[in-house]
Amino acid sequence: MNVERDMAGFTLPFAVGAFVAAYAGHLLHTGNLSHITLSLAVTSVLTALLLHPVHKKFRPACIWLSIGGLGIAAGMFTSFHGSVAAVSSLPWQVAAAEEFGEALRGAVDKIPFTDTETNALIKALLTGERSELTQQTIKAFRDSGASHILALSGLHLGIIYGIVRHSLSVIGNSRTALYTKTLITISACGFYTLATGAGPSIVRAFLFIFLNEIARASHRHHTTGSVLFAALIIQTVISPSSIRSVGFQLSYAAMAGIAFIYPWLRDFWPSGEGDPTSLRSRMNLMKRIWEAASLSIACQITTGPLAYIYFKSLPLNFILTNLIALPLTTALIPSALITTALHSAGICPNAAIRITEWLAQILLRSLEIIAGM
Repeated sequence: MNVERDMAGFTLPFAVGAFVAAYAGHLLHTGNLSHITLSLAVTSVLTALLLHPVHKKFRPACIWLSIGGLGIAAGMFTSFHGSVAAVSSLPWQVAAAEEFGEALRGAVDKIPFTDTETNALIKALLTGERSELTQQTIKAFRDSGASHILALSGLHLGIIYGIVRHSLSVIGNSRTALYTKTLITISACGFYTLATGAGPSIVRAFLFIFLNEIARASHRHHTTGSVLFAALIIQTVISPSSIRSVGFQLSYAAMAGIAFIYPWLRDFWPSGEGDPTSLRSRMNLMKRIWEAASLSIACQITTGPLAYIYFKSLPLNFILTNLIALPLTTALIPSALITTALHSAGICPNAAIRITEWLAQILLRSLEIIAGM
């Protein structure tokens, strides 16, 4: 907990400074405020250094002002000069990933589903390409509170991560195998992130995977909160202007709910110690439902205000939506990946195509029913 508090003391002032500067810079991009940027950074650092030895009680505030000033400097700089670091510094990797993404979209288009809306939905879930979705489908996702499913983020990359980790389990658990799995997992998830356009929300998900894998390989203890703050500072330093992205804000807001509100809600469920075995099994099922519901509530608490500000909507059936849509999506994405790979290889049985389409249609119909409630 001390680690989370220390990281929050550095990350949050920097992020707030970058947030303010990014919006200010966006509004004033026609002017040249480079000298103001430099002045803010230098003034904030000098203020902290000058006050630090004299007024001990002001030390935390001075440090926060200093860090916030650095965030403002970074935000102003990128508002006028672009990101501090760009993926264009990795030209061949980006080109290969973009080529793979284009090939994946083409492969999905060729699958002979009976309803072309299934092709559009699969393409959106696997690649983030939503231009071919009908307005009816988009409305069903929005009105039911399932828009986050269409935005590539932790859900989608987490499924890819799970598939890769499970596939690599056959190489064992030796130290060499551990390092090999870490390298392959990070590379595969990074490649997929680039192939889908490296939007702010999926970059956030990749940073979580990267930091978790590094911690696992180095046998370091970590919490969701500490990973959240580490990812936030890394992404904000690399591209402060991305903080203006709705996907960036909703993604980190959702993870904040999972890190700090979900454990509190989850623990409301009684432990069940001493219950008979038959009762315990039934209670375990109810506990799993409660955990899923509390996860939805936690995310809605942190993302709801933002969703209302940006989209003027606040779905009331979000718990029902997530209880139905998330399991279906978790089954649909692997099924779609397998179907796409087999069809591209020319060995896809008709049953695989029908199962994938069946899952997609159940998802769509379920969301349409919930949206109409």
